[in-house]
Amino acid sequence: MRFLRLWFTDILGQLKSFSVNAEDLDAAFETGIGFDGSSITGFNAIEESDMIAMPDPATFAVLPWRPREDGGAVARMFADIQTPEGQPYEGDPRQVLRRAEKRMRAMGFDAFEVGPAPEYFLFKDSSGTEVLDEGGYFDLTTLDAGSDVRRDTVLALEQLGIDVEYSHHESGPSQHEIDMRHAPALKSADDCMTYRITVKEYARKYGWHATFMPKPLLGKNGSGMHTHQSLTRDGANAFYEPDDRYFLSDVGKAFIAGQLRHAREICAVYAQWVNSYKRLVPGYEAPVYVAWSRRNRSALVRVPRYHPGKETATRMELRSPDPACNPYLTFAVLLHAGLEGIEKGYELPEPMEKNLYHLSADDRRRMGIEQLPETLGEAIELTAESELVLRAFGEHIFNRYIEIKRQEWEDYRVQVTPWELDRYLSVL
Repeated sequence: MRFLRLWFTDILGQLKSFSVNAEDLDAAFETGIGFDGSSITGFNAIEESDMIAMPDPATFAVLPWRPREDGGAVARMFADIQTPEGQPYEGDPRQVLRRAEKRMRAMGFDAFEVGPAPEYFLFKDSSGTEVLDEGGYFDLTTLDAGSDVRRDTVLALEQLGIDVEYSHHESGPSQHEIDMRHAPALKSADDCMTYRITVKEYARKYGWHATFMPKPLLGKNGSGMHTHQSLTRDGANAFYEPDDRYFLSDVGKAFIAGQLRHAREICAVYAQWVNSYKRLVPGYEAPVYVAWSRRNRSALVRVPRYHPGKETATRMELRSPDPACNPYLTFAVLLHAGLEGIEKGYELPEPMEKNLYHLSADDRRRMGIEQLPETLGEAIELTAESELVLRAFGEHIFNRYIEIKRQEWEDYRVQVTPWELDRYLSVL
């Protein structure tokens, strides 16, 4: 191996990296590698910009898309960001998730298991949205329409230590999904970051462009990241209860109730872009109503049916996150919301098995079913008032996140769009 890339993310979940020579690895493990953090989104200002990247050896992997001839292989490790004094840096999203896991362990649980299923589109290039096929859900398309690149991507993910459950064509044209098996939250977040860059690298090898933009095509399904979650305690699934009619323990019910109760205030974390709210609309399989169900996929949370002998598979599936979120911050707030439900004894309401899209607004109000925010502007103001998100993020990330997202909404809000010109210019 000739080079080692150290990976970390800014607070928006954009992957950052710099390379060190293999002969400098001993020093990197001993004291970390210093860098200027002032240009990283959400990190410190220039007058206090010195940062240390401390590599996490458990995340070592050789990058399969880089050439390996003549000893030129390139590996990567994720890094934890520290201050010059060697303390965890408050602006590092990885540390936010570590703190959430610490709270979980203090409450007597072993692990927060997360299984994300990110969807994405393949387009002819990055300048437009020309699709490669008109396939639908589970369609078998010709090799030049994405099947080969998806296979190569799965093989690369496995080389990178990511267990893949299955992969398939999704509902939208040229849309794909590769499901990762559940793993402890920190590894799962690292895997999400690895997944996104791997998908993009292999699309580029074929001359195409992969995007995790939540809603790139008008009138078609957007891309979600359905997120399966469970807790383990004493090596067993803490969500399973054989004598319950739903096979859910009190812990599992309270955890789900916590995510439902806090869903609106954490929405700006797992759906963090202006475009995210073009996906979260009724009618395109994206959930917008705060309820849970066992079969009904219009609900925010689905609890897959229990199958005898599959106790370890008891879990909840949150269907609202999209694949362009910051997975460290998303998994952290989901864990905090669930733990809040356990700690405070939230009660889980009855499941909603009706198609919620078919209910009137009055019916939903009578049933006490809330709706997710309709815009980033609405969502970020709910987050700005959230004590839970403030505790989860810490003051530094919380304030910077709110500031950045408010500015994004303001930048979008003042735009005059082609839709407005087409609709109004000639008649007003």
